[in-house]
Amino acid sequence: MRIRVVTPIITESFGPLILQEFTAAARSDVEVTNVFLDAGPASIESEYDDALAVPGILAKVRQAGEEGIDAIVINCMADPGLRAAREVVSIPVIGPCEASMHLAAMLGHKFSVLAVLDRLVPQFEDQATAYGVKDKLASVRSVEFPVLEMEEGRERLSALLVEQAVKAVQKDDAHVIILGCTGMMGLAHEVEEGLKKRGCPVPVVDPAIVALKTAEAQVDLGLSHSKKTYPYPPEKEIIGY
Repeated sequence: MRIRVVTPIITESFGPLILQEFTAAARSDVEVTNVFLDAGPASIESEYDDALAVPGILAKVRQAGEEGIDAIVINCMADPGLRAAREVVSIPVIGPCEASMHLAAMLGHKFSVLAVLDRLVPQFEDQATAYGVKDKLASVRSVEFPVLEMEEGRERLSALLVEQAVKAVQKDDAHVIILGCTGMMGLAHEVEEGLKKRGCPVPVVDPAIVALKTAEAQVDLGLSHSKKTYPYPPEKEIIGY
């Protein structure tokens, strides 16, 4: 099985961490490859960044389909271009936010998302509504930690995540925690252990890894998105793409 991770930014220094975490989580019979965008934002922290990333995402998704890749993970919690990507290919395309919110809704009564920035709170609330799990959303809390600082500040980031996760459990009645950025991959266990030490033993979901395992499962099951929902786009003249 071959799974293509599309990381929808141009900051390639994240590459070693991405491959390390995805490869460690993948089954031994799964080959994981990661690609970055040729043009787009350095990080995704706004709707504007989302929009800038989408054309590059679609190009990488088309390429993966042409290469015979079995499934695609869009490696960002904003799920940028997810619906459009599903239109251009028939293989599974997984968004970490959609996959992790649905999993969290199965794991507990309510879940909280730990966003990187406060400005993203409305976006996650809108995504919970779009994915049909708004009644399962206890809260969205922010650690105020920019994505581009995550490479060098993982210890401080982990401590901030634990702090906000404890508040989500104790004040918002969250029963499950979702890490709100795929750049936080590899920290779920640390956060879960930190919660246990603070008397808040709840599951912590790593959305990047959930997306990967969801992709594996869909390929194993021979399932992909319905072309009744995501039909191929009509052929027409397009300038500049």
